[in-house]
Amino acid sequence: MASRFNALKADAAWQKVWDDRATFAADDTSTKPRSYVLEMFPYPSGKIHMGHVRNYTMGDVLARYRRMTGMEVLHPMGWDAFGMPAENAAMEKHVHPGGWTRDNIATMKAQLKRLGFALDWSRELATCEPEYYGHEQALFLDLFAAGLVYRKESSVNWDPVDMTVLANEQVIDGRGWRSGALVERRKLSQWFLKITDFADELLEGLDGLEHWPDKVKLMQENWIGRSQGLQFRFKLSDGGAVEVFTTRPDTIFGASFVAVAADHPIAQALAAENPAAAEFIALCKRGGTTAAELDTQEKLGFDTGITAAHPFDPAWQLPVYIANFVLMEYGTGAVFGVPAHDQRDLDFARKYDLPVRRVVSDGDVTDPVFEGNEAATGPGTLVNSHFLDGMDVEDAKRTVIARAEGEGWGTGSTVFRLRDWGVSRQRYWGTPIPIIHCDACGAVAVPKDQLPVVLPEDVSFDIPGNPLDRHPTWKHVACPSCGGQARRETDTLDTFVDSSWYFIRFASQPKDKPFDRAVAEQWLPVAQYIGGVEHAILHLLYARFWTRALKHIGLLDVAEPFAGLFTQGMVTHETYSRQITELGSDGVDSITKPLWLSLDDIVRNGDGWTEKATGEAVTVGRVEKMSKSKKNTVDPTGIVDQYGADATRWFMLSDSPSERDLPWSESGIEGSWRFIQRLWRLFDGERAGEGGSKNAALDRKLHQSIAGIALDIEALSFNKAVAKLYELTAAIERAEPSASRDAAIATLMRLVAPMAPHLAEEAWAAAGNQGLIADAPWPKVDAALLVEDEVTIAVQVNGKLRDTLTLPKGHPSDAVEAAALASDKIVRILEGKAPRKVIVVPDRLVNIVA
Repeated sequence: MASRFNALKADAAWQKVWDDRATFAADDTSTKPRSYVLEMFPYPSGKIHMGHVRNYTMGDVLARYRRMTGMEVLHPMGWDAFGMPAENAAMEKHVHPGGWTRDNIATMKAQLKRLGFALDWSRELATCEPEYYGHEQALFLDLFAAGLVYRKESSVNWDPVDMTVLANEQVIDGRGWRSGALVERRKLSQWFLKITDFADELLEGLDGLEHWPDKVKLMQENWIGRSQGLQFRFKLSDGGAVEVFTTRPDTIFGASFVAVAADHPIAQALAAENPAAAEFIALCKRGGTTAAELDTQEKLGFDTGITAAHPFDPAWQLPVYIANFVLMEYGTGAVFGVPAHDQRDLDFARKYDLPVRRVVSDGDVTDPVFEGNEAATGPGTLVNSHFLDGMDVEDAKRTVIARAEGEGWGTGSTVFRLRDWGVSRQRYWGTPIPIIHCDACGAVAVPKDQLPVVLPEDVSFDIPGNPLDRHPTWKHVACPSCGGQARRETDTLDTFVDSSWYFIRFASQPKDKPFDRAVAEQWLPVAQYIGGVEHAILHLLYARFWTRALKHIGLLDVAEPFAGLFTQGMVTHETYSRQITELGSDGVDSITKPLWLSLDDIVRNGDGWTEKATGEAVTVGRVEKMSKSKKNTVDPTGIVDQYGADATRWFMLSDSPSERDLPWSESGIEGSWRFIQRLWRLFDGERAGEGGSKNAALDRKLHQSIAGIALDIEALSFNKAVAKLYELTAAIERAEPSASRDAAIATLMRLVAPMAPHLAEEAWAAAGNQGLIADAPWPKVDAALLVEDEVTIAVQVNGKLRDTLTLPKGHPSDAVEAAALASDKIVRILEGKAPRKVIVVPDRLVNIVA
């Protein structure tokens, strides 16, 4: 009788063997075909959860499979280790961000190793270590020297209590997520990377990314947002002019108003002499700073009393407003509103009782008076537009642009939605920007022989704001240019910079420079990149830009960093919370928000749940992506302790298509564990021995499985590969002892090795094989056995299916007819009567007309 598979013993034993032999260390000097497999590296926030397990299991299966096919595989791991969560922990737990981060890395690394991933740990990196970010500073300075870095004033979200800049996602209902203070829009000097210089390249490069999901390419295309438009001037009633840009010049006869941003010179000039305007501008500064936020907040305006003359009819005067939904950073900081055909403009027009004129027909509707509160934004024919009437939208655009250029009041131009990348962050835990500010010399690059500029360890988070600003010594240095007193830049880099080139550093890690070009180019681009769709825009776009920028300055001859991209679905789980009320920072307003609870915080109470600590009722929320912020994560440690690494991995692969979300299920993992035991019983069972008989059907099933599973793994269709393994296992279990069955069991070991590597290694060794199954080749396919030699033929009587026959492929028609008429079911139906007609469609169908 077969023994029971001891998963915990096998896991530990084989993981040690792989480590001791450096089995998965990539060889830069190898002459094998290369494959670089990479999953997006994790943020070390404490512990991994099942979402991490799914992501890294997918990449691991592919990496192990490609090794078995004879490729030299680079499959590294590291840590995206800078960022705000570490500073938040420093403030809450009174620890240093570095210590908190490194402790988390140790914990998460141990968890990953327990899952047996085929990772090259010799290349491990953490972005918070000077050995990494010092090289990042060198690359930043290379881009600075090439003119791809600049500094300017820009609007930011400013928390006046925490005294820090907030990312857009940290502003909730206009308040700082931590302090609850009303967020202000403030201008600060920020560092920018000139990503817009590469807008055309980034857009056109999407066409060559054949192995990227179409939805991701579309998201990037929309974010870059190339469009043709018209830039022109309105003459103003006060003798001045205002420049606007529009992508819809066809709607110019539907104009109802002109709106300028709160920071626009027209607004600022008015505020200097009009207290009401100044007060409105202050109100605008408490609003959002992104287009997405502006779309959702209430549209507010201040009538300047100035009017703008319509370019086709100077007597037609449009009121000029200061508006809270216009940003100085977008376009010219001024727009003209066409309420009938833009929802934002319509909301504004209805609020201030402005005209709403239809100029693009909505079906057969041409009435110039536009009713309702939903703008008509679709295509149509121009109406109520003088010389444009009857044209479609594109013809009308071209006509207006031609008129504007011919008459000298406007210019057609190509514009992009994409803005330059602001990389300044007013916080401690990030890469120090290697710039020194000198009153005499301006912004001066830190000499490269003085890199890395290392973060000081002796900082305090007891006072809000950036500790680097108030450090007594760190920021005070001599100017590298003139030797005079100067100050270090105290802003640190956006963590997206860290993740924009880490994949290059994985490929090549010399001590004296960021990477060796020749070595890096041997591995790049990444053959298969795997990660969540939430990174489909910014991370991927910034990485594509950074790689192109390095190519532009001659450091690398690679344009696209990731040849293949796969965005896996998330692992999901219920959420649990109760509502709490806190006093806001103003000491007056109360804020109600959810207090998220983990499974460890709650206990079942009848049909519901209550919080253990308070006994208060808990609301069970919807099933959502596992995230630490909502505490609905499942720690894999207990799962691995109970079921072993292979069962955990198997469930991650088997229950859902890889691109879809996977609801976590305790019963699902139990089913995977039972199948691992089934496999072990098969591997550890009796054999027929040499010279046994053949089983042609099983041989065919085996070789079809080898070919099909290989295709499924390459397509990352792991659930399909698992389904084929279930089918093959069942076929082997049903088969009588034979040489074919023995061969199928031995081959099955190698087929499951990428998914269940510990089980496979244990079975491989127990069977007396030499070496590791991790180094064994993928089974070869006998192409002759992929061809079916039997077919299933439907037998119909008067067009209705009555039976099926399994016959040799290409069986003669008269023999097929005879077999159909001899079928017991057909004999009963015909009741001894001869059929009127029999039609045979070879290898498919017999239709009997009775």
